[in-house]
Amino acid sequence: MFRIIRYNIKKIRISVKDKLNEYNITGAYILVFILALAVMFLGASVFIKLTRSLKTEMLVFYDKQITESILSYRSPALTQYFVIITKTGNAYSYLIVIGLCAVISFLILKKWKYMVQITLVLLLSALSNSVIKRFVNRARPDLEHLVTVKSLSYPSGHAMVAMAFYGFVAYLFYKFNLPKFVKVTTVLVLLLLILSIGVSRIYLGVHFPSDVLGGFIAGAIWVVFCIIIFNLIAIFKPNSKIA
Repeated sequence: MFRIIRYNIKKIRISVKDKLNEYNITGAYILVFILALAVMFLGASVFIKLTRSLKTEMLVFYDKQITESILSYRSPALTQYFVIITKTGNAYSYLIVIGLCAVISFLILKKWKYMVQITLVLLLSALSNSVIKRFVNRARPDLEHLVTVKSLSYPSGHAMVAMAFYGFVAYLFYKFNLPKFVKVTTVLVLLLLILSIGVSRIYLGVHFPSDVLGGFIAGAIWVVFCIIIFNLIAIFKPNSKIA
């Protein structure tokens, strides 16, 4: 009799513990999503405010000062470096990276969803950049352009797409079950690449600093938004488990 009672008490205790753990995990997810949404809306507010301030004297002054400071470092070797860096933010480079990600997704990870996710992030950021450029209609800086450009200026497409694409790839790497050193190193390299692409656009004379800043903010918004959406899909799809 006592064994039966003890067994039932133990069973109830385990059941309650499992439920509490489940609620704790769910609560953590809810908290993370709320914080992510707050960051996304804060970023959107900053982007809108920046966009409205493009013609103000203060922003024009800072654009000029920062540009002159960066251009003062121009040299043949640095120019060659930034031309190479800026090419990592063009369509051909993204196709190469997507191809590498496809190989990793299908042959190593055995999951096609990562390939779909990074492709969607790339397309969404590139298309939205084109729409915003047409809406704002800001001309390029009246400086010597060291590379050929044809589109409008704000926000920087290179900065925006680099932040969205390489930022999301950095998120995936950090999410994978890899040694901490590999994850941290990869993330730092990708963040350095994103920053270098942004600086290259100012150095090459094809963007104002505010173009690059606007691109970074818009790209970061896409990263946060896509992370939220993809995780919600993973959580609520049939037979999925929160983990």
